[in-house]
Amino acid sequence: NVQSNNQCILVSLQTPQSVCSQSCGPGSRNIPEEGRPFCCFICTICLETETSNQTASQDYQECPAHEYPNSERNHCLPKVVTFLSFEDSLGVTLACIALCFSVVTAAVLWVFVKHRDTPVVKANNHALSYMLLLSLLLASSAPYSSLAVPTQLCLLQRITFGVVFTVAVSTVLAKTITVILALKAMKPGRTMRWLLVSGASNSVVAICSLIQVIICGIWLGTSPPFIDIDTHSEPRHLIIECNKGSVTAFYCILGYLGSLAMGTFSLASLAKNLPDFSEAKFLTFSMLVFCSVWVTFLPVYHSTKGKAMVAMEIFSILTSSLGLLGCSFAPKCYIILIKPDKNALKGLRDKIDFRGK
Repeated sequence: NVQSNNQCILVSLQTPQSVCSQSCGPGSRNIPEEGRPFCCFICTICLETETSNQTASQDYQECPAHEYPNSERNHCLPKVVTFLSFEDSLGVTLACIALCFSVVTAAVLWVFVKHRDTPVVKANNHALSYMLLLSLLLASSAPYSSLAVPTQLCLLQRITFGVVFTVAVSTVLAKTITVILALKAMKPGRTMRWLLVSGASNSVVAICSLIQVIICGIWLGTSPPFIDIDTHSEPRHLIIECNKGSVTAFYCILGYLGSLAMGTFSLASLAKNLPDFSEAKFLTFSMLVFCSVWVTFLPVYHSTKGKAMVAMEIFSILTSSLGLLGCSFAPKCYIILIKPDKNALKGLRDKIDFRGK
């Protein structure tokens, strides 16, 4: 009798179980079934940002922004701080591409400086060619700062991007204007010749770049870029990024750069049909590549987040820079290095005489 009484006491101390449904374990909660007794319910798994560490719980617990639920959804774990760096395979790939582009750009600049007294280099204002190559060389170094640890210097990254590409595009615009002035100078009249000889087209670079600098100054004075932490793009990582600050100012910079690029492309398209000026055709193709890259970039940029957004930005910078470099300077480097006989006054005279016939 004593033994049976002890068993009865142990049984009475145990929690009675529902005859309808088993209690839901941690990581889920009870949802009552409509039209069924109160002891009948369905177990639902917690969402990606929620946990439940009690049995038969009817409420979720939201994880803080800097934490994420474990696989069992019963407690939160700290997120890992990350950013696109040289340690990532994608970052290493972009850095290698940027390094190769920098080497090629520096090599082209060296070729132009070494052969600065030849007709091909002198044609269409060699000073503008040097300026364009230097701006492309600066553009190729932009990915390195984007792959480093984000700091307060991120505002300089954004401004450098806008100003450097404005200098590059305005240089192409100045070269296009030089082509048009050179054709007009062949006709009677002193005005066009004076504009060509005085280098008035060079002032286009200064004016266009100054406008972009003013926009960047307004951006810095109102709402400059700053270091931010993205807690939503990746569920298990905190991504350190450079926040744009004022979105309006950022798109003003892109809008001005895009308007300048489209205007340069339109003018170069009109000039490419001028007789005996193949330089205009190269400028047209370079601006076509540049505009195509950035028109494609904008919708893709808005559809990506986190590391992919930074990688897309770097890729667009390198691709557009490569388009300007290849279309503008590859034909000239071919003549200088492979066909040096055409890079002489005699070769140019023979070419003109042949076209005259």
